[in-house]
Amino acid sequence: MSRIDDRGQAHTLEAFAAAILIVAGLTFALQATAVTPLSASTSNQHLENQQRAVATDLLETSAANGDLREAALRWDPNRSSFRASGTPGPFTAGGPPNGFGEALNRTFRDARIAFNVELRHGPRYGESTPLVDMGSPSDNAVTATRTVVLTDDANLTMPGYEDRTLAQVAADDDQSFYAEDPDTRPIYRVEVRITVWQL
Repeated sequence: MSRIDDRGQAHTLEAFAAAILIVAGLTFALQATAVTPLSASTSNQHLENQQRAVATDLLETSAANGDLREAALRWDPNRSSFRASGTPGPFTAGGPPNGFGEALNRTFRDARIAFNVELRHGPRYGESTPLVDMGSPSDNAVTATRTVVLTDDANLTMPGYEDRTLAQVAADDDQSFYAEDPDTRPIYRVEVRITVWQL
């Protein structure tokens, strides 16, 4: 009779020990994998895919209607800036004052989505010039790109410089264009890169 009681007590102790190990393991696992609003999830991935698709569509549409080319040529060769007035440098509160900038603001800024726009150029896009800089992208930022081809006979679109071509700017020692003047052919390849992220 005592052997049966001893066996029953041993099984009971083993069950309690196993239960304690399982609860301890689950507690450790839950603490090690804390879930935050910015944790990767299916819904976040869907949102990032959607933002990438919207940015790609915006670039395609802007390239088709000429707004992207106009934005790439909106340059003040004397101030080396995309701004017509104020502090030289990139725009920080939204897109530039043209069709491309209006599309950026309507699509992203008004929806509380931050964006940066970078014009990549130089030896196979090793150099870049910021057009819009709204801050440092978060970990869930996505990008979209589109290449624009500019030629030496293209006119700048900055107010007051519409009569200046890229060839004239390159020939003037007192003026400059953000992309390097190619020696072998009169073509500038500029990659427009949009980076977007949720505020």
